[in-house]
Amino acid sequence: MKTNLNKYLALVICSVLLAVSVSSCKKDNYYKDGGLAKANFNGSILQYLQSNPKFDTIAQIVKLAGMEDILSKEDITFFAPTDEVIRRTIGLVNSNIPYVSGGLNQSLFELNKDTIKTLDEIPQATWRKYLMRYVLKGKYLLKDFPQLDFDLRPQYPGGYYYGYNGDLDAIGVVYNSVINKNTSNNTTTTIRYAGYRQLCIASIVDPSNPSNFYNVSAPVATSDIQASNGVVHVLAVYDAAYTYYNGADKLMRASEILMDDFGLYPDFFQEVILNR
Repeated sequence: MKTNLNKYLALVICSVLLAVSVSSCKKDNYYKDGGLAKANFNGSILQYLQSNPKFDTIAQIVKLAGMEDILSKEDITFFAPTDEVIRRTIGLVNSNIPYVSGGLNQSLFELNKDTIKTLDEIPQATWRKYLMRYVLKGKYLLKDFPQLDFDLRPQYPGGYYYGYNGDLDAIGVVYNSVINKNTSNNTTTTIRYAGYRQLCIASIVDPSNPSNFYNVSAPVATSDIQASNGVVHVLAVYDAAYTYYNGADKLMRASEILMDDFGLYPDFFQEVILNR
């Protein structure tokens, strides 16, 4: 079954409009804190993806990659990217829509190569190779991963895990700080490791220099969704960690930084271009 990418990418316009409307609060609830997600799902990981509109395209890619049995029958842990990651990675030509310009199609267009119109134009082997980076054999909850501190890597390095196809992943739990502001004397106090805990995953493309991953680590928005055959950790699309005090005793978001490309590294992008 072919997916009409032009029709599919048109959904980006709706998502951008929603981002500036009241409904963006609902999106925040899913993508940022995951508060609306259920901890248990009565079905397989594949059925979870198929039941959730945020994963319509990911479910199609699972089929194109020939990985339906893996996600429905085997005991695995899946770090699930959302459809927005696919939209942004593939992108639009000469788009002025935020976050979807400069993707694969823009680069293909500038190189005088055919742009991607349907998802099945990308070979099955390519989809399979990079989707498997998100899959670990066995079931891993957040509590099963070691602590990761980007500022104190020698003490808290996280851990290294082999993905389903043998690629090396770096995974760890970031213990965030709590920042308290005293309005009476205009001072702040930081309590280290007292805040929320957040999983992060990255692909190690050069095992001889694994520290490279820290620049492209993708955080998890919702962790520990338990299906019948494993665990799903939903990856965040945005990182709202960059914050500041706006002078009105209110913590404000300075910027929202887009996270990983599909495949957790730009080599998916590069491989598709080289094979067009």
